[in-house]
Amino acid sequence: MLSPTMTSSALSGPLGSASAAPQTKAVLSSDFETFIKMLTTQAKYQDPLEPIDSSEYAAQLAQFSMVEQQVLSNDLLTALTTQLGSSTIGQMAGWIGMEGRTTAPIPFEGSPVTVLPTPPIGAQTMELVAYDVRGREVSRNALPVSAEPVLWAGVQPNGQPVAQGLYRFEVEAVGTTGQSLPATSAATYARIIEVQNLGAEARVIFAGGAEAPAASITALRKSG
Repeated sequence: MLSPTMTSSALSGPLGSASAAPQTKAVLSSDFETFIKMLTTQAKYQDPLEPIDSSEYAAQLAQFSMVEQQVLSNDLLTALTTQLGSSTIGQMAGWIGMEGRTTAPIPFEGSPVTVLPTPPIGAQTMELVAYDVRGREVSRNALPVSAEPVLWAGVQPNGQPVAQGLYRFEVEAVGTTGQSLPATSAATYARIIEVQNLGAEARVIFAGGAEAPAASITALRKSG
């Protein structure tokens, strides 16, 4: 049975459709003509005593048609993905220079950082715990059971300031019966310096090098 080989051209251009569509159409047309010629040649030189079953011809034509449709569908999806990605970047361009609310590690440069805690349900007491990028605990401070913003001064238990770098925050709490509750991430605001389109996912880069999925940004505000 013949096995036609399909070649799908790569999309190019801002939306991928202007140059890719005619080229893909030409390739498919050329492959189809070659496929028909091969079928005709096969029929012409078949053994009269063992003729090829007509159902085999139909199966080969159906197979080629399925491959053809799959190639066209793939090209269309690629073009749409490129178009949507370009649109997303255009919409997110206004984020650059603004501050995004995130739970990703944010830079500490010596000035107090505003942290927005999320009290676990049933909490009776809470603590704000700060971690460096290696996951090491650097400070722990008691908090009121509230979602009100608090300032993290970046001071270690020995009274010494923590080194400048990236830090993230969690809220640890104890419930009414004295049991430890699951920790919750505490959000902060960080300045966005870059947006990226990584195919199916858009990401933002913060000052200091931290990054997070764009979908994780829950609020924006002007940089103070």
